[in-house]
Amino acid sequence: MSERHRPWLGAADAARLLGVSRATLYAYVSRGFIRSQSSPGSTRERTYAHEDVERLRRRTEERRAPDKAAARALHWGMPILESSITLIDGRRLYYRGLDATALARERSLEEVAAWIWRGGFEPASATPSRGHAGAAGRSAAPAIIAGRAVPFIARAQSLLAAAAAHDPGAMDTRAETVARTGQHILRLLIRGTGAAAPDAAHVALARAWKVAGRGVDVLRAALVLCADHELNVSSFTARCVASAGSHPYAVVIAGLAALEGPKHGGASARVESMLESMRHARSVRAAVRDRLRRGEVVDGFGHPLYSDGDPRAHFLLDLLAEHYATSAEWRFVREIARAAAASTGEHPNVDFALAAVARVLRLPAGAPLTLFAIGRSVGWIGHAIEQYATGQLIRPRAKYIGVAPAP
Repeated sequence: MSERHRPWLGAADAARLLGVSRATLYAYVSRGFIRSQSSPGSTRERTYAHEDVERLRRRTEERRAPDKAAARALHWGMPILESSITLIDGRRLYYRGLDATALARERSLEEVAAWIWRGGFEPASATPSRGHAGAAGRSAAPAIIAGRAVPFIARAQSLLAAAAAHDPGAMDTRAETVARTGQHILRLLIRGTGAAAPDAAHVALARAWKVAGRGVDVLRAALVLCADHELNVSSFTARCVASAGSHPYAVVIAGLAALEGPKHGGASARVESMLESMRHARSVRAAVRDRLRRGEVVDGFGHPLYSDGDPRAHFLLDLLAEHYATSAEWRFVREIARAAAASTGEHPNVDFALAAVARVLRLPAGAPLTLFAIGRSVGWIGHAIEQYATGQLIRPRAKYIGVAPAP
């Protein structure tokens, strides 16, 4: 893993990036500017949070050369916005201080939504205005869902646009109202799969996809682990739309548009295709090696924010191993994971894990992205609530590099 993508740095690398001595680095730590932790396998050595080091380095750079800093302001990892929703510490994922994998074992998506939006597990109470939007959503749903060739993202966006047009409370951006709107949006997204909207998202999807037994728990865990992942491109898009004062329906519509891209949630479609192409290979290991020899990537492996592998993928794959150890599809995806790890040194990420869930549970094509979208809508609403509260417009500047105007 390159230094740029390592979440934790040794003292020498951290001091070098900052251009300071180790003594100054330690002073930064003592003042709380940089987080540190014990180095794995050592009780004496410590490592330092890369993002904290980068933040300090950029502050210094901005003071010395503001033009240079501005030119790099939208590179990977920038800009940095304050949020109290999700912490990624390089090894684990936390929602408001609680381990996301622990929540995935115990809570529904609706409970996690309440935790992210309101700081408690009790969902917001219903509101009368949602009744008008609900009627609009129900009347539009059959016509939209009837077009089976229409992908889930497009169906969901159409449902949300129709509901927003009939919701008199759509522009009410007070936190409690947005939380109630978020609940309604979640039900609309579930309806966009063709499922009825019952008490919980995982129950609705399980019924629609004919999943029974422990598979229902796997669906619940997958949805919870997709709920948020800090400022990925779709969440940043959602915050930008919210910063303009747009209603929560528009926030989620925009988030869906960004999520669908093949460099984001749409990557799961490539994993699905890869798994299907390898399913009947004589040797999975040979198929992985042949893919690499052709200069192709093994989709669904590696993540720049985790040094020891994506904890969401670890959890979901362990859950499949626990409940589907005798499944031929589970043995197949496990063999690919092992072959890819041996050949590339990379661990499976959430895209691979969602595609593995889909194969083992025999879900319909496109289900990984559907799970991702429904789960991530919770995070988009959470980011919208935070952004509305700031009252600030996210508006970067461009450094013009085109043809100069004629004098």
